[in-house]
Amino acid sequence: MISDSEFFEKYEIKKLPSDVFVTDFDCGDEDLNDFIKNEAHLYKNQFLAMPYILTRRGEIDKIFAYFTLANDKIAVTDFPTNSQFNKFKRANFNREKFLRSYPSVKIGRLAISRELQGQGIGTHLLRFIKIYFVADNKTGCRFITLDAYRGATDFYARNGFAFLQAKDDNPTQLMYFDLMKIKM
Repeated sequence: MISDSEFFEKYEIKKLPSDVFVTDFDCGDEDLNDFIKNEAHLYKNQFLAMPYILTRRGEIDKIFAYFTLANDKIAVTDFPTNSQFNKFKRANFNREKFLRSYPSVKIGRLAISRELQGQGIGTHLLRFIKIYFVADNKTGCRFITLDAYRGATDFYARNGFAFLQAKDDNPTQLMYFDLMKIKM
């Protein structure tokens, strides 16, 4: 596993430039490969999600990973019952003002190229996203949310994400990370 300092010496994370079109990316998942090759610019241009790419520092010709971020919320409608939402509020807020929804940012997609899988790159990207919103929380963002594929839930749990609801048989599970866990 690559250390934090090595990661940031070797790689850089930046928004997908408008003039960069990805033609060569393989993470082993055709849906994720297709998104960065054919849909990322559409999402960016329509203000639906912002794609970020991981490249070697000073280079742009090879993309090693990407993720997208979009606005989201955790709302009462995300829970099967009001009592489960109330339990979530009590667990995350100490008698502060309770709302019917709480602002968050959603990781829409996250993909690592096959050649870098298993090296801790995903953990570094999640750490970057967490710090990105804690260090400069421009709009008020309390949580990070994502819909984790079943096979990835353990990875996200190791990185501090929790299930919003009890596990079920859906192909994805809604998970969240409370940014208040990070002390700056």
